[in-house]
Amino acid sequence: MARLSILFAPDVQLKRRALPVEQVDGEVRRLMDDMLETMHGANGIGLAAPQVGVLKRIIVVDVARPEESPQPWRMANPEIVWSSDDAVAGEEGCLSLPEQYAEVVRPSRVCVRYLDHQNEMRELEASGLLAKCIQHEIDHLDGVLFVDHLTSLKRGIILRKLAKQKRQMATV
Repeated sequence: MARLSILFAPDVQLKRRALPVEQVDGEVRRLMDDMLETMHGANGIGLAAPQVGVLKRIIVVDVARPEESPQPWRMANPEIVWSSDDAVAGEEGCLSLPEQYAEVVRPSRVCVRYLDHQNEMRELEASGLLAKCIQHEIDHLDGVLFVDHLTSLKRGIILRKLAKQKRQMATV
């Protein structure tokens, strides 16, 4: 397995729509495994392929707490087939927007259909943190960042902070 480089906003690749995967083969499984290693190495709970510069509809998620055994989900072509009417607000962050957090409102429960790492079609009903993380990662596949769910004022503040951090890193 290999660690991949994570793209940071405002990289234009993060705003592009990812393309479907025809099948989960050895190459896609390797990418999923590399994405999991990258995500765990960055202390994240979710990662989408566009965040590592691959425009494919692939996400990985693991919301297990550090003291728990890993519980990774590998999903190709995930799509939400239903979501609950009840919504919940919760703080979100993103590996592509380091150290930036904001409250986002999302459905509290979802059912997602996807191809697993063995190329089998699956459905998963998720709630709580897992539901939120899956929705966040699927957004990435459509070129949507969590800040796109915020008011333009809040989004602007966060993006200006990131641009400033990027400029400071470039001068170091």
